[in-house]
Amino acid sequence: MAEAILIPISFFLVIFAITYLYFSTRNKERLALIEKGVDASIFFKGKGEHNIPTWKIILINFAVLLMSVGTAIFVASVLVNAFNLDEEVAYPGTIFLMAGAGLLVGFNMTKRLEKQD
Repeated sequence: MAEAILIPISFFLVIFAITYLYFSTRNKERLALIEKGVDASIFFKGKGEHNIPTWKIILINFAVLLMSVGTAIFVASVLVNAFNLDEEVAYPGTIFLMAGAGLLVGFNMTKRLEKQD
């Protein structure tokens, strides 16, 4: 019974500790830079007008990933029916292969969009 309550409490404590350390360290670094007289523009690096919004990058990668997984299921179905492969091998193998290829294509599309801007 005690384990059932300790696991969620431990999980939330770990999330809180990571968040606290991240923000307190970031604050200390910024205060140290300000004390040294460094320009404040380094805090906003990468937020210029020429950058692509993050939601567009995520959307492109997610769309390509879903299309590649759908294609993988179709290809696995063809492999199972045409070549009598085991379903336990064909489906996971093609899904992982096509998902990796889809993520690679999405990365290249994102890189090409960033070069255009």
